[in-house]
Order: sequence, then C-alpha cells, then structure tokens
Amino acid sequence: MSDDRRLVYSTEHGSLDKAMPKRGKKAGKQSQKRTTAIQNPHKQGIRIRRESKGRGGKTVSVIDGLPLDGPALKSLLKQLKAALGTGGAVKNGALEIQGDHREKLLLLLEKHGYKSKLAGG
Repeated sequence: MSDDRRLVYSTEHGSLDKAMPKRGKKAGKQSQKRTTAIQNPHKQGIRIRRESKGRGGKTVSVIDGLPLDGPALKSLLKQLKAALGTGGAVKNGALEIQGDHREKLLLLLEKHGYKSKLAGG
C-alpha cells in the first residue's frame, strides 16, 4: 500500500481505534447526560414548573428543590393536595401535583415558609 492512502477498514489486524492516537483532552470520554433535576437545591431554591410531556397531554405542576426528607415531603404533599382539591405524588424527591396550579402553589408554599419561584414559561 502506498503512503498517500490510509487504511480505513481491515479484518486482518483487528480494530484500528486502538492503534489511532487520541486527539485532544476530551478524546475517548463519553459525553455526560444532562439532567433536569436541580443539582444544588440550596443554591437554586425551590422551583415550580409545569410539565406535560410523556403524560398523554395531561399537565402536572412539579415542585423541585424542597429541603425535606421522605416523610416530610409526603406530609407537605398531603396538605397541598387538600388545599387544591387535586391528586399528586412524590417522585424522585420532587412533588408532582395534577393540573396547572403554579400560582396557587407559590402562595401556599409561602404560607408554609418556603420561598419559591416559578420556572419556565
């Protein structure tokens, strides 16, 4: 084979990726997946957002960043559901309330002593 041609594929010598030198600092590293959950809730605060993707068109209000553990989250969820007259659940440390109740949730959380913000449009 001449020097002006480069071998692209061959079953004779195995994978060529092992023989190729890595380029740059990020070569060979896999890209990290982006998450929508708040990484540091103490810096970000409590966010109330609306979601409808993957729910068959149904809308839910999601509250992220609450500095509470499991039983305290369930207790707060129960109080919010009773005040709004709707259903909800605790999933992955976030409260999901059925329906678009962002403004009402903002007022209810202020009454419970939590400063929160509306996120999204």
